[in-house]
Amino acid sequence: MTSRHTEHQYVSLDWMGVGAEGQNPADLHPEVPHPARMYDYFLGGKDNFPADRAAAEQVMAISPMVRISALANRAFLQRAVRYLAELGVGQFLDIGTGIPTAGNTHEVARRVNPDSRVAYLDNDPIVLVHSRALLAGAGHGSATVVQGDLRDPAAILADPQIREVLDLGQPVALLLFAVLHFIDDRDDPYGLVRHLVDALPSGSYLALSHGTADFLSPADAAKGPAVYRSATAQLTMRSREQVLRFFDGLELTDPGLVTAPLWRPDQPARPTDAETAVWVGLARKP
Repeated sequence: MTSRHTEHQYVSLDWMGVGAEGQNPADLHPEVPHPARMYDYFLGGKDNFPADRAAAEQVMAISPMVRISALANRAFLQRAVRYLAELGVGQFLDIGTGIPTAGNTHEVARRVNPDSRVAYLDNDPIVLVHSRALLAGAGHGSATVVQGDLRDPAAILADPQIREVLDLGQPVALLLFAVLHFIDDRDDPYGLVRHLVDALPSGSYLALSHGTADFLSPADAAKGPAVYRSATAQLTMRSREQVLRFFDGLELTDPGLVTAPLWRPDQPARPTDAETAVWVGLARKP
């Protein structure tokens, strides 16, 4: 990625006529704000409904940095995948993929290594509709989209579609971009990540990004999760110290855990970069 403000290109679907296999279009619940569609709106996309836009605008009123943070998170994904591919990593397990936009994991990785293999996983039928259309249209046989939930890592690791595309006996890059802040503490997010990382061989990598309220006042920090309480998923922001715990036992690559724009940037730093509300990092399993 060469620009923080990438031109976003989206898979165009008829929301009322296209659904995942067995899905009733009514299941999309356009009247309920949806985090994936809200994120799409933050990125400047068009796959969202009025309820999503209204909730997203509430969040941006609390923190105008939200849209900048979303764009910075997307840019980090692309730089991290490119970096991993350049290291020779050829397998990617991308969990919590979100609605596809330009520069998806398989697209970035294959610019470096055309033989890269990617398994996408999301628990959301809306995301699955878009992702499957993207891959079907592109005819990618070494990429798959699977319905699953980060809260069930054993099922992810045993999924036959994932195992058909990825050899879990060889190094894999586990990608958790902007998904862990939708996992509540009672669901043991650290244990979930550890379960997945422990199952991967030495030489594998963990790359993640996580929303934070570190740069907000305590009052404003409480307002963002309140907006998401009316949505289909809840929000748990975590501090830098809490995010760092996800990398316990792993070897963080330079520059360590930083805000998204400061991780191996393609451009000179801007004044807002140090307070972009997304902590990011990439680490190797020894």
